Amino acid sequence: MLPLTSADDLARENEELRQRLREAEELVAAVRSGAVDGLALPDAGLGPRFATREGADYSYRVLVEQMSEGAALLSAEGLVLYANVALAQLLGYPLATVLGGELTPYVPAQTQEYWAALLREGWQNPTRGEVLLRTAAGELFACVVSVSALFLHETKVLAVLVTDLSEGRRLRTMQAQVAAQSDQLNRQTEEIAQQKQVVADTSRILEGIPQIAWSADATGHNYYVNQRWVDFAGDNSASFARQLRERTHPDDRAAVLAQWLSCVRTGEPFELELRVRNAAGEYRWLLARALPSRDEHGWVRQWIGTYTDIHEHKLAQARLQLAQRQLRDKNNQLSRVNVDLDTFVYAASHDLKQPVNNIDGLLQALLDELPPERSVPVQDILRLMRSSITRFQHTIDQLTDVTQVHRQHSAAATPVLLDKVVRGVALDLAPLVQRAGAELVLDVQDSPPVLCSEKNLRGVIYNLLSNALKYRSPDRPPRVVLRACPAGDYVRLSVEDNGLGLDAASQQKLFGMFQRLHAHVEGAGIGLYMVKKLVENVGGRVEVASELGVGSTFTVYLPRPDVGEKASSAPA
Repeated sequence: MLPLTSADDLARENEELRQRLREAEELVAAVRSGAVDGLALPDAGLGPRFATREGADYSYRVLVEQMSEGAALLSAEGLVLYANVALAQLLGYPLATVLGGELTPYVPAQTQEYWAALLREGWQNPTRGEVLLRTAAGELFACVVSVSALFLHETKVLAVLVTDLSEGRRLRTMQAQVAAQSDQLNRQTEEIAQQKQVVADTSRILEGIPQIAWSADATGHNYYVNQRWVDFAGDNSASFARQLRERTHPDDRAAVLAQWLSCVRTGEPFELELRVRNAAGEYRWLLARALPSRDEHGWVRQWIGTYTDIHEHKLAQARLQLAQRQLRDKNNQLSRVNVDLDTFVYAASHDLKQPVNNIDGLLQALLDELPPERSVPVQDILRLMRSSITRFQHTIDQLTDVTQVHRQHSAAATPVLLDKVVRGVALDLAPLVQRAGAELVLDVQDSPPVLCSEKNLRGVIYNLLSNALKYRSPDRPPRVVLRACPAGDYVRLSVEDNGLGLDAASQQKLFGMFQRLHAHVEGAGIGLYMVKKLVENVGGRVEVASELGVGSTFTVYLPRPDVGEKASSAPA
C-alpha cells in the first residue's frame, strides 16, 4: 500500500504546482506574442539547446496530448472544438461526449456566474481562476482554470487549461492503484491455485490409467512418468529416458529415436510401434503416442504421451496374416484345380463327341442293314439306343457350355443396349411363342445400357424367356412380361410369368447345377445355373419370387456402364 501524505505536504505541493503553472503560462504567452523568438534549453553534457517557434507547433501538440492537465479549445459560441484525453478523464466522460458540447454543464450552478465571467475575461486578456467542476459520478473537485485567446488557422479561439488541485484526486489515484494491484494479485493467486489443481487432477488421472504415461518439455527431455512404467520395467534406479533407450529392441532403437527427434523439431504428433523389454526379460510390443501441448501463441510448451501394450493384438494380427496367407494359398490351389477340372471336362466332352458320333453312325448303318419289317422288341431296343445317344450328345453339349461359362469369368464387359438384344431374342423365340399361344410383353425401350458382353446377355434373356414359355400352366393362356428400369447403380431386368410356379423348397434348389424341378419338360437342368453365373461374373445378382400355381418373377440386377465396374454387390 502507498504511504499517505499529510495535509501540509499537499498544500505545499499545490502551491508549487500553481507557481510552475504561472511560469509556464507566462512563457507560452511570450512565445505566442512574439516577445521571444526561441528558447535556450539546458542539455546535460551538450550545452544549451535552442528551440524556435517554427519547430515548436508539433511538439506543443504532442505535449498537450501527453500532459496530465486537461486542455480544450472553445469557439466563440462556447463549443468545445478540441479537448485532450486528460480533460475527458477528469470529467469522467468519454472524449466523444465532451467534444462538440459546452463546458458549462460540468460547472455547478453556484459557480456558473463566476465561470462565465472568467471566460469573458479570457477573450480579452489571459486570466486564471479557481472553480469547481462536477464529474460524471456527481463528485465535485477543485481546479485552477487558465484561459487565453489565440488564433488557430486565422480563427480566434479560447484556450482552456484545467489543473486538478483537489486532494481527492490524489487519494482516488492512489486508491485506484492499490485496488488495481490488489485485483491483479488476487487474479494471479487464483490462477496459481487453478494451475495447482489442474496439475493435481492431471497427475491423478495419469496415475490411474492402465497405460504408461509420460511428459517432456518442449525440447523433448522427459520430466515425468507414472507408476505403470515401474510396474512394467521393475526398475526405477535410472531415468525413464535412459531405461527406455536401453530396453528398446536393438532393431527398433534407431527408428524410434529418429522419429522422436523429427516430431520434436516439427511439432507433429508422435506415433510408433516398438518392442520394449519388460521386467521378466521379454520383449513386448508397445504403441507409443505423444501430442504437443501449445500456448496461446502456438508454441509447444510440453509433450504428453503414452505407451500402450499391444503385444496380444500384434500376435493376433500375425496369426490373422498367417491365416490370410494360407487362405490365399488355398484359394490359388483351388483356382488351379478348378482350371484343371474345367480343362479336363472341356477336353473330355470334346473327346467324347467323336466316339458318340461314331456310335450314332454305326446305329444308323445297322438300321440301314436291317429289314424294314422288324419285330417289336427290336424296334424298342433301337428306339432306346437312339434316345440314349441323343441324351448323351445333349449332356456333352451342356458340359461344354458350363466350362465356357467358367472360362468367361474374366471376359471384358462392354455397354450393351437391352432393347436391341431383347428384340433379337424375341424373334428367335417367335415360333415357340406361337406354338404356346402366349402373349409376350416387352417394356425395355427406355432402359439405359448395361455392362455385360452381348453374347452373355443374350444367353441370360433367352434362358429366362424360354423357361417362362416352357413351364407354362395348362389351365390358362401363358403371359410373359419383360421389363427393365434403372435401380441406382444397376438396371433391374424382370421376367414375370403366370406359369406353374414353385414352392419355397424348390426355390432353394433352383439355381443348382443339373437341377430339374419339372420332369415333363426336357432339359439338363443347367440353364438357370448358367444365368446366375453369367450375371454374377459382371457383378450382378439374380432374385426369384414364385408361388406354386400362380407364377414366377425372375429379377436380374446388371451394373450400368456410367458407374464403372464397381466392387459392390447388387442391392437387396
